Amino acid sequence: MKQKKSKVVSYNKWGYIFLIPFTVTYIIFSLIPLITTVYNSFFENYRSGLTQIGPNFVGLANFQALLSNGDLVKYFGNTMIMWVLGFVPQILLSLLLGAWFSDPQLRLKAAGFFKSVIYLPNLIMASAFAMLFFTLFSDTGPINSILIKIGIGQVRFMTNVWTVRGLVAFMNLLMWFGNTTILLMAGMLGIDTSLFEAAQVDGATSTDVFFKITLPLLRPILVYVMITSLIGGLQMFDVPQILTNGSGDPMRSSMTLIMFLNKHLFSKNYGMGGALSVLMFFITGILSLIVFKMTNTKVE
Repeated sequence: MKQKKSKVVSYNKWGYIFLIPFTVTYIIFSLIPLITTVYNSFFENYRSGLTQIGPNFVGLANFQALLSNGDLVKYFGNTMIMWVLGFVPQILLSLLLGAWFSDPQLRLKAAGFFKSVIYLPNLIMASAFAMLFFTLFSDTGPINSILIKIGIGQVRFMTNVWTVRGLVAFMNLLMWFGNTTILLMAGMLGIDTSLFEAAQVDGATSTDVFFKITLPLLRPILVYVMITSLIGGLQMFDVPQILTNGSGDPMRSSMTLIMFLNKHLFSKNYGMGGALSVLMFFITGILSLIVFKMTNTKVE
């Protein structure tokens, strides 16, 4: 008995040893910055010209300033609008492609090649995507040159609220629909094929099978995709930042929460930056919980 217990203790020891690299990395790069951010949110700490103001403890004054200012609500609305504009067509397209690629009856040729192709945009840097679209849709870009030649005339894409938002949403769609398709397709391939065969024997159509078998059983993957996409949407930064040169124009209609945060960090206003980060943490948690509760229904 003593020998068996010592072996168990030895195995447990090695388990804890293997956890040390992760624990150390998490503490240094995640836990300490998180605690520091929360700590800074209660202080007045910024530069005014060459003068350093603070750090002075101000309690909840930073939070009150952010919540009383309408900018936070405006930028949150911008972020959610652009996320929804990109996510809705993304999830619909990914569901369609996932159903096609996972359906053995279709017998699609070169399916592996097409799976690789639709994932390729995910490997391109967002900054490169944004620069490409800025060049294409600028006032003197190729798109306007084509529109002028065919008689439509010049369209100033970068000065219209909805064209800028649409471009940001379209870029996010192109970059992420391949990753979403792979995730949904993996979930579809994990469904027991006998369920589909039984449904076909009972006379169910492809539409019935998709909505009454595939979608309900795919719910855990859909919840994961929706929550991770929501978190990514709230962290939207590089595409609108480069496309609008950090201004969020026109009329700050494409300014996101992270772009707003970046302005505080760039001006070295660490107190307001910390407060905004804490508010975003709670906003992300609340929205993720709402999505989880709305989609976490039992499959009968």
